[in-house]
Amino acid sequence: MHASPRIYRLFAAASVTLCLAGTVHAQTYPTKPVRVVTSAPGGGVDFTARVLAQGLTAALGQQFIVDNRGGTHVSSLTVANAVPDGYTVLVQNNTLWTAPLFEKAAYSMAQLVPVVMASRSLNVLVVHPSLPVQSVKELIALAKAKPGEINYASGLVGSANFLAAELFKHMAGLNMVRISYKGGGPALTDVLAGQVKIMFATTGSVMPHVKSTRLRALAVTSAEPTPLVPGLPAVAATVPGYESLSFCGLFVPAKTAPAIIARLNEVSRKYLDSTEARERFLVSGVEAVSSTPQAFDAAIKADTGRINKVIQAVGLRLE
Repeated sequence: MHASPRIYRLFAAASVTLCLAGTVHAQTYPTKPVRVVTSAPGGGVDFTARVLAQGLTAALGQQFIVDNRGGTHVSSLTVANAVPDGYTVLVQNNTLWTAPLFEKAAYSMAQLVPVVMASRSLNVLVVHPSLPVQSVKELIALAKAKPGEINYASGLVGSANFLAAELFKHMAGLNMVRISYKGGGPALTDVLAGQVKIMFATTGSVMPHVKSTRLRALAVTSAEPTPLVPGLPAVAATVPGYESLSFCGLFVPAKTAPAIIARLNEVSRKYLDSTEARERFLVSGVEAVSSTPQAFDAAIKADTGRINKVIQAVGLRLE
């Protein structure tokens, strides 16, 4: 039995109606506050989440409320399991896709869709002032003189500061003790207190403490010195070939309507390209960037491949 032309017309009309409904929904979105889930407060990811949330709030007329949910696993799983209606979104950095390379994760990248890359940053190698070193060269010499005695703070396995530290240890041939934390904020708190002596951290989170002399900055993790942190050498000046960067962006649950993703991308990019956003990020040592969802997805895949090479070179294993 063949369907009649009338049935085909009904199906076509229904399809058009659904498409129009999705478009109208995206044009009116959001009609209520949006929950912006992210990691622990105080770190670079939290900073990006708050700047982006404020920009989206102003642009869309609804509150984008930051909800700090601890480490990457908790925040990411929260959004991965959320209703895909655009009202629960995630701001996260490289840890989102690199952590599963090191340990079993409760979420899958297939459960999340990249919307826009929002910021790009480097790390700064800082030490507590009680550590008697003034340069990367002196730090390496001290660590080699005291193998297994010097500790360093690190976020979750796979986090940007974790990878920066592990690569540094490997390339410099050091034996230092890792003290693990759920996020950059809690790690920095203990470094400031002197309970842990070393950390690789985002410029925005540590430079105010460097200026107040509560921390001593030794170098940046970009391949060359950068105007983002004037006056600091690159780690690579002492450890040739060293480089470690991080980028952060917005994600939504899989199956979120494409029209909503497009709406969030459009508004986010407009704000991130503004002078206001760029200056806010720059003051904190972070570069505001923007991208299409497709470009962000490609960057994530490229970074995953790069980190896999680091895993093989360093000999890291799943925990």
